[in-house]
Amino acid sequence: MLNRSKLAAVGLLAAVFLAGGLAGWGGHEAAEREGPGGGRGRERRGPDAMVAYLSRELDLSGTQRDSVRAIFARHRPQTDSLWAQVRPRFDSIKAKMRAEIDAVLTPEQRVRHQQLIDKAEHHRRERAEGEAREERH
Repeated sequence: MLNRSKLAAVGLLAAVFLAGGLAGWGGHEAAEREGPGGGRGRERRGPDAMVAYLSRELDLSGTQRDSVRAIFARHRPQTDSLWAQVRPRFDSIKAKMRAEIDAVLTPEQRVRHQQLIDKAEHHRRERAEGEAREERH
């Protein structure tokens, strides 16, 4: 049986997954619509992508766009702090899932699976480095 703190932690983890999924989905949608190499820098990912996506889908006015962008900015320290707390547990679960997936794959599929993971991690690092560069400028 889950006690209250464990239930709260599970709820919090679910909320983080949902928020991350929505942000990722919004970023993917924005990138897909703008096409390869298109867009205006950061609007292709992260909060700006979600603002652009919501702006298109909800026909936001300029004032509404600015308000939504400010909401994301205002809550970013909280979400960053939460993610820093949850990230180690998330990584542990991800590693377990990968190991379980590998257990059902053939040796050739395991090699390809690792290549896919490596490629995804490479892209994630490139995005993070690009965002860090943009924040410094």
